[in-house]
Amino acid sequence: MRPEKILILGGTAEALGAARRLVATGATVVTSLAGRLSDTPAIPGGLRRGGFGGVDGLADYLRREGFARVVDATHPFAATISAHAAEACARLGLPLERVERPMWSKRPGDRWHWAGDMAMAARIAARLGRRVLLTVGAGEMGAFAKAGGPLYVVRLIEPPARRLPLRRYHVLLGRGPFGVAEEVALMRRFRIDLLVTKASGGAATEAKILAARRLAIPVVMVRRPR
Repeated sequence: MRPEKILILGGTAEALGAARRLVATGATVVTSLAGRLSDTPAIPGGLRRGGFGGVDGLADYLRREGFARVVDATHPFAATISAHAAEACARLGLPLERVERPMWSKRPGDRWHWAGDMAMAARIAARLGRRVLLTVGAGEMGAFAKAGGPLYVVRLIEPPARRLPLRRYHVLLGRGPFGVAEEVALMRRFRIDLLVTKASGGAATEAKILAARRLAIPVVMVRRPR
């Protein structure tokens, strides 16, 4: 019997776990990455990098390569590719499974300020923070440049290709998961008084939430897209 061929839309720890589990069952697995980062962990099965060219391109790829189903294990904020996957699979009649990482739990004493989008998060940060730890990705800096104000400590996985459009900032490079003690030390070192993050959830980056809780630092949480 020919093994089932599965496409995983990846780039997350959940996608890596899904690839390992499915390859172990004997399935033919291909993981697709957007290709933004040059350093990625070893992924079992086949690997594909780059975009598909919209819904039509994804549907053509799925049909041409003979995939039996799709697992969408992309980041909770990767709304475009998730929408494209849903439409392409519906068009072809392919099963689509969404792996959604659980959201972090708010505890008594936490001071979370919810933002509907990045522009709103930037306005809140400019009002509440003086030394802000920013963990939203290099592509989101434009909103914070417009708001001005605080010193931003920007954590990125890779060095930015060009100068960030912020008035005052410091770049920290590192790839999670990070430990709680490590995050507490970082926040103390830079005298952080506000954390800005996407409501990504998951265990890999929860340490910053736990560290902010320990230090009684407020958090600006950007809501997930629908």
